[in-house]
Amino acid sequence: MTSEQITNTGSVMANHGSIQTPAQTQLRQNGSSNGGPSERKRDLRWRPAMLHPASLRVLLPWLTSIIGIASALCLVIAWFPSTVWNTPIVSSDAPAHYYFIRRLLDEGLGAALHLWPHNSFYPPLFHVCAYFVIKIAALFGVQCSIYAAFNITWIIASGVIFPSGMLVLCRYFLQRWNRGNPISRISQASSTPESSSVSESSNVSNQQVSSAVNRQYNATFDATFVLQNLIGLFVPVLAVSSVCHPYGLLNAGPLIAFGFATSLLPFLIAATLRLFDAIAAREHIVKWLVITAVAGVVCLVAHPRIAFTYALILVPFIVLRLPWKLILGAFIAMCVGAVAFVALMLTSFKSDRWANPASWFHSHQPSKNLWESISFCFTDGLDGFPAILFALLLIAGTVAAFVCAFRRAAARSSDSLSAAVSTVAPAFSADADALVSDAAVSSVSASDPPTASCSDAADVPLSAPSEPPRPRRNDRLRDMIALTAAFLLVTLVYVCTVTLVGALPNIISSPWYRDENRIMTMLPLVALPLLVIGVNALSECVSVCAASASFVPSASSFSAKNSASSVPSLSSASAVSSVKNVSFASNWIGPIAAFLVIAILAVSAQIVCPSRTAARDAIIAHSSLNQSDPNEQLTEQKITVLRKVMERTGSQATIISDPLNGSMYAETLFNASMLYPIINARTDVPSVPFGKVETAFASGDGQQVLGTVCPLTDAPEYFLTMGDQAQSLQSFPYRAQYDSFHNEELIDAYVDGGTLVKVADYSQYGQGWALYRFGCAD
Repeated sequence: MTSEQITNTGSVMANHGSIQTPAQTQLRQNGSSNGGPSERKRDLRWRPAMLHPASLRVLLPWLTSIIGIASALCLVIAWFPSTVWNTPIVSSDAPAHYYFIRRLLDEGLGAALHLWPHNSFYPPLFHVCAYFVIKIAALFGVQCSIYAAFNITWIIASGVIFPSGMLVLCRYFLQRWNRGNPISRISQASSTPESSSVSESSNVSNQQVSSAVNRQYNATFDATFVLQNLIGLFVPVLAVSSVCHPYGLLNAGPLIAFGFATSLLPFLIAATLRLFDAIAAREHIVKWLVITAVAGVVCLVAHPRIAFTYALILVPFIVLRLPWKLILGAFIAMCVGAVAFVALMLTSFKSDRWANPASWFHSHQPSKNLWESISFCFTDGLDGFPAILFALLLIAGTVAAFVCAFRRAAARSSDSLSAAVSTVAPAFSADADALVSDAAVSSVSASDPPTASCSDAADVPLSAPSEPPRPRRNDRLRDMIALTAAFLLVTLVYVCTVTLVGALPNIISSPWYRDENRIMTMLPLVALPLLVIGVNALSECVSVCAASASFVPSASSFSAKNSASSVPSLSSASAVSSVKNVSFASNWIGPIAAFLVIAILAVSAQIVCPSRTAARDAIIAHSSLNQSDPNEQLTEQKITVLRKVMERTGSQATIISDPLNGSMYAETLFNASMLYPIINARTDVPSVPFGKVETAFASGDGQQVLGTVCPLTDAPEYFLTMGDQAQSLQSFPYRAQYDSFHNEELIDAYVDGGTLVKVADYSQYGQGWALYRFGCAD
């Protein structure tokens, strides 16, 4: 190829390496006498193709986001047990959350900083949201109960906030993965003045090459862009398909505050990663620092312990994407936080086992073997066929993503080397690769066809720069290493919790109380982004292979003027023919296959879901009043007794009873004033009556009892017996502190001595059930 041919053929490039868009080609033809009617008709026929991606760019992300989040919300609502709208969830932590909401209603938002019965701090964000639900409903004349407000807040957090956050996080990784797509650079270049300075001496064949190339780029761009949004359509659905979150925490406890913080965490992770990008680019740092700080405060107000999940997931990204000084600072901050946490635990919980980590969590028992725990992580807690499909896509997609990332790194190294030695004729150093974005031509000779590459179109330069470029960060490879490392760290913590025993597993899982339910919530945060990137990479490879199969140019199309440089060149006519051979359908094979696979996974996960069904059934059983054991927390008989008690005492009198017999629910069911409104009122806190009352009641000294109980309030004080402690609360470690409250001999002695006076007998509902009044002077 002569230098004149190179100049003419190279005129399809802008001064800065941009290719003419079809609109620019049409403009050239309209203003040139060489452009005939056929060329104008051909370019006019492609004008809608240029307008279509622009409209898709604006509308499709919003449309898919709304549909996806709405679908996730419908799934959460359809799953939610209907029995808990009028009755409480009868479990260990549920009474506390109901009590916190009741306290906000009674005392106002000022109580948010001291929700515990002993006025210490508990993360209030979930309860404040429920409080506002009640207040907003009241503005419209609707009376919303505490249980309804509790449920509505949980549904919004689980069905709207969490899937939205996962969508934001996954789209962040998708944008980084597909960043540098040729069409985006073409679009940017076409809007600059340099892109319009194409030589007016370009002939019709060059314009045909430009038009054909851009049609191919537009098809590729449409497929990539639509794929990102179709994957985004199913991300919210997959986010709420696993029992890991949000369903597991509603059944376990329920761990409402931690679950609410988990639902908010994807936004904090995405904001932090944006901050890392801003630091790398040295722009908008303050903006993203403020956004990250605000998101962090919100998550901490929801539940401070979410900081451990946040740190575990972010550690690989900190190491791979920050300067070493910031890495050192981050780890110093983590160490300071760890020391503060240890100090808090040592001062808050007195124990003689601190020096022996192997004895921590001595009552904990492994729930899964090693294979079960590992497979649970790789399946994201799904069941049956969806679990197998999820695991296969996760593994295959991760491998494909690493292959593409490594090939991109190799392509960039090759491009940098070529740019360094091509200063004499840089304009056409990679013309064949620029014309065929999906089929990278690595080595061309008279007998060798082009070979397919898994590297994306961003790896192929549109033109060589006039000077060697600086090495660029391989974002794909860094993200894959970081995400994979985060997934493996979460898997390690989960395996240590549910399978392994000993000092080291105890230490590793101690920030989450060695609780399987809390650690399960981390799995979707790392498994779902890894799956999304993997599916995107698999789609990329399929499309590249399909395009390569349809692009088989003849050996005579290529020639090499300088065998030493081995730079392939492509004639205008053969370029148009070669690009047309890459069929439009081949660009859509990968996206269509990815769409079908993700759709099958999302739909089948809603059909085959025994774990979620089991969690729902357990909650229904917990909220049922038809219990076979009459000593369970709440039964029809206990509801009747508590109602009768309230009719007699009113809402001002203080009622003392063993909270583990279910009496604590009277606080939210009937607005009673229970001295023990939750199962753990913390007797080790100074200047509170709980421990003093227990000690005095167990002493057998009537004067000590009256001297401790009577000064509690100015209203009368009552004592209620409703049988033994519930079997469902036997795991509570401090249950023995309430033993004196159901000691029948001790109670009879107080009655005989006048310390207690029976005012109501409920023995028809249960043996020994009765209401007593303390014999105070009032």
